[in-house]
Amino acid sequence: MALKLPRYVLPKTLAGGRQAFYYTVPTKYRKLGCTIPNEPLGDYVTACGADGEGGRAAVLNALFDEWFDKMMGKPSKETLGGARVGTVDWLFREYKRSKAYLEKVSKRSRPGYEHSMQAIGDFLNKKGERIGSLPIKSISPRAADLLYEKFITNDKGEPVLYRRGEKFVGLCRKAWRVVHRLYPQEFAKDVPNPWPGVTMKTRVKATKHAVTREQVYIFAQGCVERGEVGAAAAAVICFEWLQRPENVLAGHIKWTGYRQSIPPTIQIEHHKTGARIDHPLEDVLDDGTAVQLYPEAEAILAHLKRLGTPLILREVLPPSDKRYIRPGAKATSKPYSFSGMQKIVQRMRKEIGLPPTFTLDACRHGGMTELEEAELTEGQGRALSAHRTRESYAGYAKRTAPRILAATRKRRAHVLASQSETDLQNAPGNELQEKPRGRGIIG
Repeated sequence: MALKLPRYVLPKTLAGGRQAFYYTVPTKYRKLGCTIPNEPLGDYVTACGADGEGGRAAVLNALFDEWFDKMMGKPSKETLGGARVGTVDWLFREYKRSKAYLEKVSKRSRPGYEHSMQAIGDFLNKKGERIGSLPIKSISPRAADLLYEKFITNDKGEPVLYRRGEKFVGLCRKAWRVVHRLYPQEFAKDVPNPWPGVTMKTRVKATKHAVTREQVYIFAQGCVERGEVGAAAAAVICFEWLQRPENVLAGHIKWTGYRQSIPPTIQIEHHKTGARIDHPLEDVLDDGTAVQLYPEAEAILAHLKRLGTPLILREVLPPSDKRYIRPGAKATSKPYSFSGMQKIVQRMRKEIGLPPTFTLDACRHGGMTELEEAELTEGQGRALSAHRTRESYAGYAKRTAPRILAATRKRRAHVLASQSETDLQNAPGNELQEKPRGRGIIG
């Protein structure tokens, strides 16, 4: 059966027998000034989509049609999802299709990204035109500066939304860079990316909250007593083993990685960095006695039911109304949604009497801060947290009173030691004192 190929897609059999596909603009259009690049498309699905009407070829043909219409003097038409090729809306759409977005932006963060891109496109210029409908080439460095001023202005006309301005400028800078690499002909040649160098207002950045060990275990015990064992275990895992909340709920901590080795460990997978850390659960003394390293945490985990491979799952019971129960129906299990777990955590912390700042994220920040309060070296701390860089590690450890006090004590000890050394040197009759030089007596 012959494969369905879009326009200008040519198949080629490679040396190993594998078939690849290439997008090739006909020479006659090249001579007319077509700038759409020829490029390798990879396998059939990547090139043409499962039905032969999508994939990368559809994007390139849309660009070709846009160029052809301009050459023929026709008015621009909207293609592929309502965004005209070469506009800001189209740029954001292509960014969302890129590997830079699909592989680097987590599913948890994508709703925020999409909301920001929509908000940027909906801003209006002085003529009342949507920014999203404007050509990419019309966004000059001066226009980017003016847009930043719009980004930070609230509904009352006050320029106070500095965090939003930083986020929007950072998003635009990245989207422009990614899409320019793929479609350079759609960007201005002199300054293709106008966003680097935008001067932003200085603001005092808010510090994320960190909870204490006592608060974590008050919360965990309260959850166990109220039947929310999943929330209790999630809080303990985030605090003790420093796993990101979204990874805990997504099933990246498993029964197959808990106490399955000798000596026993718990395997924590950090999906963001790809790191896997086997945290030891026991230490063996010289006399052969095994001592638990996380007895409080394992006491909470002991309340979990084994509902599947992941540790953290919620049990879904069949409906209580017998009319809706299938014969032989049993309880099933599903992962918690992130928003669903957030609601449980907030409900539990209210009932237990903990502050509004108690979240799973704050539990992880609290665990990171405890590493510093324990005066671990940076290398030891990063061995536990799996942070790749010292900058990202340092950002999690809060400047708490115990950390400040420990640093002050060390500084004071240094002062006292220096003072004692000076007093010793200056003491009368001290041999370390420099003897005065005088004339020798002759005779």
